[in-house]
Amino acid sequence: MRPADIEKQNRFLLRRQHDFRRAADIVTDALMGFEEVEAVAVIGSVAKPLWKELPRFREFRRAGITVWHECKDLDLAVWISSQHRLDALRRARDSALRRGYERGGGPSIADHQVELFLIEPGSDRYLGRLCNFNKCPRDKMACRVPGCGAIPFNRCVDGFAPSADLLTSASYAKLYQRGAGRLRSALDLPGADEATGRDNLA
Repeated sequence: MRPADIEKQNRFLLRRQHDFRRAADIVTDALMGFEEVEAVAVIGSVAKPLWKELPRFREFRRAGITVWHECKDLDLAVWISSQHRLDALRRARDSALRRGYERGGGPSIADHQVELFLIEPGSDRYLGRLCNFNKCPRDKMACRVPGCGAIPFNRCVDGFAPSADLLTSASYAKLYQRGAGRLRSALDLPGADEATGRDNLA
């Protein structure tokens, strides 16, 4: 495989994380207007400097070539004091992503690629995930999971249990805190270039 092909793939993967971080800022700005939203943080691989690994792409795996980790979606932790307006949160997220893209200031990220993990303030207890459907319940297999929709638009994912380190200090980056306001932009989080001294996106 040509070095140029490897470089092209690495740049694509770095750009993917960058786009998800732009989406994190766009969605955070949209959620800050809800009084029940206490805080918002990026979690998962979008929050961390990327690392090299054997990818799912067959030609790379066969040749034993490592590239940057692939960010498949954006996970946001949302500390929320009330769940009475989850559908409004869903619509705010979707509208913000659409407007950002249409105005040229946002990446092409679909709403189902942005998962909102609902967290109880104070205890950090996982409450569920914001449903992506525009109706609750809807005639879908996902809606048949026990407990799903007991609180409208709070989705129960079959077999999912949050990992113990979901909200450890090393696994998330808080973007907003009620009372303090915006803490940082997701675009300012450390990237692969800062972790390795190369592979920047410029």
